[in-house]
Amino acid sequence: MGLVPQDPVIFSTTIRENIIYARHNATESEMKEAARIANAHHFISSLPHGYDTHVGMRGVDLTPGQKQRIAIARVVLKNAPILLLDEASSAIESESSRVVQEALDTLIMGNKTTILIAHRAAMMKHVDNIVVLNGGRIVEQGTHDSLVQMNGLYVKLMQPHFTKGFRQHTILAGCSF
Repeated sequence: MGLVPQDPVIFSTTIRENIIYARHNATESEMKEAARIANAHHFISSLPHGYDTHVGMRGVDLTPGQKQRIAIARVVLKNAPILLLDEASSAIESESSRVVQEALDTLIMGNKTTILIAHRAAMMKHVDNIVVLNGGRIVEQGTHDSLVQMNGLYVKLMQPHFTKGFRQHTILAGCSF
């Protein structure tokens, strides 16, 4: 199983070591391909020491978006059949939002079973089944289009002004290929 959490674990070592942690026997080209898929290769290559750049304690020298892309590269390299994306795009600064979202979209569109936990519905159009929880109970279930037609809680959760302060509502989406 591969995991991309809201606040990814970044080790106090190099970017290379952080990515290959998922698969220590990965080749250089496999590691770099995983970084490309995660939209991380460009920013890593622009660093003074590239993949050998030390990231500081818990990745203190990286932006939240950079940390997230390293975590995505790690999951890509692991190539696990099941992915769990737990609020994977919620803590990202606006300048990285698009590139992280593209990397997450690539992950979701792969041939894996993906469990996506989110309070934002940006990636929901790509999944096969969406489950909306309210207070720990399933209140709606279906595809993006069928839930939009229902015009229920899912539609309200997609509206930015509604979701502020409503953390008890969660959208779980499953994508299985």
